[in-house]
Amino acid sequence: MKTILFVCKGNSGRSQMAEAFLRNCCKKIKTMSAGVEPDKKVHPWTIKVMKEIGLDVSQQKPKKLTKNMIKNSDKTIVMDSDLLKEIPKHYLSKIGYWQIEKLRGKSLEDIRKIRDDIKKKVDELTQKL
Repeated sequence: MKTILFVCKGNSGRSQMAEAFLRNCCKKIKTMSAGVEPDKKVHPWTIKVMKEIGLDVSQQKPKKLTKNMIKNSDKTIVMDSDLLKEIPKHYLSKIGYWQIEKLRGKSLEDIRKIRDDIKKKVDELTQKL
């Protein structure tokens, strides 16, 4: 079974959405998410916009990114370029990079657009797996 890891800064928004989308569509792929500076909980607006489309992330907890998570993944998707410096160089060959806007300071409508962008990228990823 392949393992896909999604990484963002706080693991309370973008990476949680990506994990939920992949988990929902592909039962044959293990998926997880983490943050380089994890927040204490998943952002309420993340929970809200995902519930709007039938996915519940309210029980998810932000997790700290570890080297073992990267080592044990077949593919790690980093959500913005600032985070690439957090990845040990010898793992860069299995890193994917998606430039996804940060949720912080965005309106609920903007967060819905970001959610839809993440869904599109996850759908594209599953076509390649």
